Amino acid sequence: MTLTAQEFAFIAGLVRRDAAIVLEAGKEYLVEARLLPLARQSGLPSVSEFVNRAQQKPNSEIHAKIVDALTTNETSFFRDGEPFKQLVDTVLPDLLQRRAAARTIKVWSAASSSGQEPYTLAMVLQDNLPPGWTYDIVGTDISTEMLTRAEAGQYTQLEVNRGLPAPLLVKHFERNGAHWKVTAALRKSVSFRRLNLAAPFPPMGPFDIVFIRNVLIYFDVQTKRSVLQRVAGTLRPDGWLFLGSAETTIGIDDRFERVVAGRTSAYKLRAAGKAATPMSAVGKG
Repeated sequence: MTLTAQEFAFIAGLVRRDAAIVLEAGKEYLVEARLLPLARQSGLPSVSEFVNRAQQKPNSEIHAKIVDALTTNETSFFRDGEPFKQLVDTVLPDLLQRRAAARTIKVWSAASSSGQEPYTLAMVLQDNLPPGWTYDIVGTDISTEMLTRAEAGQYTQLEVNRGLPAPLLVKHFERNGAHWKVTAALRKSVSFRRLNLAAPFPPMGPFDIVFIRNVLIYFDVQTKRSVLQRVAGTLRPDGWLFLGSAETTIGIDDRFERVVAGRTSAYKLRAAGKAATPMSAVGKG
């Protein structure tokens, strides 16, 4: 049964209010596909009836499940490749000089879904930091279901086949029945917590590196601006910000300047008093 315009408007309003995600007309098929399993779990014959029940129970657990279901959770190990290459080629050489006294690096992986990105970051740091250096990675997501999966650190063969090189699989994962589980050595420096990017952040940071990739595209301009403003408050003055390839701070928040890093780009906080300039270049990648 197709959702009515009123039912879709209710879901779109709920997701926008609680997660700042914009569901435009034409996404009814997506809503139905994501909510059908929830309707079946509730013993209801249709998504329409499930939505009607949600309307009768404001601010209930049903609402939280709806937001969870409609939060995009597409992810994979080493997704898009180049940002992680530039973490090694451009970012780490810079931070190894700047953090030589403390010899520690703190990273935030925002909208980390089921954990592939923070564990990818952990593998990169574990394998490329000099002896005596430490790192701490915080993964955050709005979905409690995804956070539970991330904390378990266990993945199917299909999931590890998506982007994870075989040598790294053997080095950083252990067989656990039909699944692969992150080793304790890798897991110990990665933690997870729930965070809604569209709401005020709890005290966190300061971070040397922030990955907030492929999530701003789901927000309107004002929400993007608010999120970037809060992200700026968690980043060290000389820290590095990575966005998705289809995302930018340009025209949204001029506190950041775009810098070339190999075949991709990253962002750094603009020095106080420095005017916006054309794209700068750092390193050769």
